[in-house]
Amino acid sequence: MALSNHDEGMHYDGMCIRPPSEADSILLQATVGCSHNKCTFCGTYKGKRFRIKDNDIILSDILYAARYMRRLGRLFIMDGDALIIPHTRLKWILEAIREHLPQVNRVGVYANSKGVKLKSEEELCELRDLGLGIVYYGVETGDDQTLEAIRKGANAQKHLDMGLKVKRTGIKISVTVLLGIAGTERSLIHARATGELLSAMDPDYVGALTLMIMPGTPLAEDLAAGRFVLPDNDGLLMELREMIASTNLSRGLFFSNHASNYLPVKVRYPEGKEQALRLIDMALEGKVDLRPEWMRAL
Repeated sequence: MALSNHDEGMHYDGMCIRPPSEADSILLQATVGCSHNKCTFCGTYKGKRFRIKDNDIILSDILYAARYMRRLGRLFIMDGDALIIPHTRLKWILEAIREHLPQVNRVGVYANSKGVKLKSEEELCELRDLGLGIVYYGVETGDDQTLEAIRKGANAQKHLDMGLKVKRTGIKISVTVLLGIAGTERSLIHARATGELLSAMDPDYVGALTLMIMPGTPLAEDLAAGRFVLPDNDGLLMELREMIASTNLSRGLFFSNHASNYLPVKVRYPEGKEQALRLIDMALEGKVDLRPEWMRAL
């Protein structure tokens, strides 16, 4: 519902998703939905037709935040892949944030490979200089066969190229990967390939989520028909172990502390890798409690 007075609240259309690390950020919904919206596992934006909001609505929300959210130093631009916004408009949004919310010291966005590809490095540097400090990049897996199966729209090489492109601009990059997305058949292949991709990209952060089947998605249909089998708890732990063991970051952080995960792990590379592997081994031996099913969530 459109509001004419910015004192009446922020304009949010449907369910809003943000990274766990943006829990204390101003949430500015500049786009609705996801421009790709074809991934077989994701039902988040199925009811939303992708669009970029009108500038007056976006400015209204920025002015509302300027009045009522002055203590918040970070801002996250939603929805699914806000980096897809044409460069001139995204620049305008960042300039408005800088003008009206001078306390904001970092702006973050979700991005996919298409959104990164459409921006030149010079344009990304312009966005960086206007406050864009972190890109949350959904990779899901480094296994090309799995990427094709889930209709991600990019292979591992493209993910790597686009991730390195962001890194060269000095914008921090947080890569999201999905445990369980390859099913039981390619579980460890997916884990190793993802670790190799992460090692080559060397992101600042890695966030590992565990696949939760969403009703109404193509993957849910595959599960019901027996075409897809989700690894059990031990299988998911072994996959996480293989992924961490196969990943070598210069000084990045690897998290599996999302609410979807059975075992919260935080690894600071390179020194924390062996300790994390020991923790997973203890969990596999039944010496560490896992998060109960009722506490898991997207």
